Amino acid sequence: MSLQLPPEQWFASLATSYLASSGLITDPEGRVLLVDPNYREHWTLPGGVVEQDEPPHVACEREVAEEVGLKVDPGLLLAVQWSAPRGERPRPFCTFVFDCGEVPADTPITLQVEELDDYAFLDPDAALARMHPAIAPRLKAALEGRAQGRAVYVAS
Repeated sequence: MSLQLPPEQWFASLATSYLASSGLITDPEGRVLLVDPNYREHWTLPGGVVEQDEPPHVACEREVAEEVGLKVDPGLLLAVQWSAPRGERPRPFCTFVFDCGEVPADTPITLQVEELDDYAFLDPDAALARMHPAIAPRLKAALEGRAQGRAVYVAS
């Protein structure tokens, strides 16, 4: 901390970023649950923006419940992706992906119709192909993290 600035000014001078949180959910065959947002042209993992003062794992639990109607207990942090500012977004995005486990093949999914058009359980390669190239590395890292039992960092 700079000795010349009061704490409130020093904290206000620090870099900030946006936070998001997602869940990796698979079925017994290892297929990945993806959702199709109606406000984007690509598919993604269920999840969303972390609210003010909300821990990322709590945001994951909340967002998964809101988007697909599943009650999950976010487990191991599988991946963290830092994305540089781009386009209209003036700050970086930091996205956390938590292991939300496996669900039975016949688990009912209840879509949040205000935000989502569809969902699918897809083989990992098919899931990666439906994702935007900027966020596909997040899923790849999460799958690697699950296999290795550790978090994987992705910078983009």
